[in-house]
Amino acid sequence: MNHPKHTLLVALLISSSWLMGSVAPRAAGDPSDGDWPQWRGPDRDGVSRETNWTSEGQPKDLWKASVGLGYSTVSVANGRLYTLGYDVEQELDVVFCLDAETGEEVWTHAYPAKIWNLMHAGGTLTTPTVDGDVVYTSNREGKLFCFDAATGEIRWERDLAAELELTPPKWGFAASPIVFGNMLVLNLGRILALEKESGETIWITEESSGSAYSTPELFARGDRSLLAAFNSDGLAVHDLKDGARVAFHEWKTQFDVNSATPIAVAGKLFVSSGLGRGCGMFELGDDGLEVVWESKIMRTKLSGVVLYEGHLYGIDEAELRCISLTGEEMWRERGIKDGAIVIAGGRLVCLNQDGDLIVAKASPDGFEELSRKKVLEGGKYWSTPVVSGGRIYCRNSKGDLVCRDHRVAKAGAR
Repeated sequence: MNHPKHTLLVALLISSSWLMGSVAPRAAGDPSDGDWPQWRGPDRDGVSRETNWTSEGQPKDLWKASVGLGYSTVSVANGRLYTLGYDVEQELDVVFCLDAETGEEVWTHAYPAKIWNLMHAGGTLTTPTVDGDVVYTSNREGKLFCFDAATGEIRWERDLAAELELTPPKWGFAASPIVFGNMLVLNLGRILALEKESGETIWITEESSGSAYSTPELFARGDRSLLAAFNSDGLAVHDLKDGARVAFHEWKTQFDVNSATPIAVAGKLFVSSGLGRGCGMFELGDDGLEVVWESKIMRTKLSGVVLYEGHLYGIDEAELRCISLTGEEMWRERGIKDGAIVIAGGRLVCLNQDGDLIVAKASPDGFEELSRKKVLEGGKYWSTPVVSGGRIYCRNSKGDLVCRDHRVAKAGAR
């Protein structure tokens, strides 16, 4: 499936090398420190650069909106917020573009889709990716769109599942589209690299690694740019140049669900899964992926782990935990239940299953809560909160989206 005419494009894309575990170039045209343009933020690591925001925030919400059924989180860039939701009555997936400051609708785009409500309420799963003046969205049925970010006009679109005869997994395709240089990469079990401007296929992997619920990550080994994909069959490593599989390690779970994005750290790859499976650290050697250590110390369900200053933070089943890179538990905080976390300004930002927005210190020395406020009611809380421009955006599965004001000028530093 490779296209010779793209050889020069690919060569230019991978000509610069990144150290293993370092952060790859941003996807959104070097956004400001306040932008969160894609899944897991500006550097796809769950960490915001913002430091100048308050832990307590204003007493009242800045705004609320209803964005439809689903679990997509938000992306924020250039004063706009993008997310996906499902209109149950009309049976439509809806792409929303809202004003990030006011919550007012800028544009929407809707198209027919099924609810996919097996063992949960259903709805959307993926997160939009903003790249310069365009925004990419994909859905659980394999439909991919490139929109003009300002107007919502469709630049191009593809029905990848139909074109490539790919069968969606049990809960639908859940991996978000990601941009690496001039490539748009999407995990549909088989991984595809497209020209981001035209949508034309550069390569598609010959083999599938199973159901695709996890967004891949880019890392490097020497001067070789690689992709780590964590699908239902296990952890696979592919060459970014042509999609060739470099290594694979089986990692099976109950219900065949691996959903967390792999983390490249200190020359290794970390993965974690819920349903009792646990976590592991791998090293890519000449003979493939080698297990450095494996443990049940971190069993993340749907929201993954965040690496910060040499430690890993995540929700182990129902407890918030901090562990070392060697798998040692540093601390645990009970009562969090389910939920999702990000880190900003040296602080953990956690949205738990009770709809509480919790801010705590991100330190291996112990859990120290700085603030807690109930911001949403009902539904599930599998969508990560987002910190952008001093505001914190939180969403539940019912489609209730709230913007909390944590700007210093508004609330006073704490």
